[in-house]
Amino acid sequence: MKLTPLADNVLLKSHEAEEKTASGIILSTATKEKSVISEVVSVGPGTKDAPMTVKAGDKVITGKFAGQELKLDGVDYVICKVSDILAVVE
Repeated sequence: MKLTPLADNVLLKSHEAEEKTASGIILSTATKEKSVISEVVSVGPGTKDAPMTVKAGDKVITGKFAGQELKLDGVDYVICKVSDILAVVE
């Protein structure tokens, strides 16, 4: 299935949350936080008031509660507005 975002929406592929901390403590499923670093899969065409500032392949940081989560073919995605993206990771 192919998803194409409309207007100023962006389709992001979520990264898996860390399984353990830097000190080696294994985290339970309930303890893991939503990853805020994602990869841009596709972008909409933008709008007159909201031009697109990211492109497919960019790694970006979003807020924890940004966008709508969905799962397609076993992969976790988030659809959010381009304005929900806080930074591009280089």
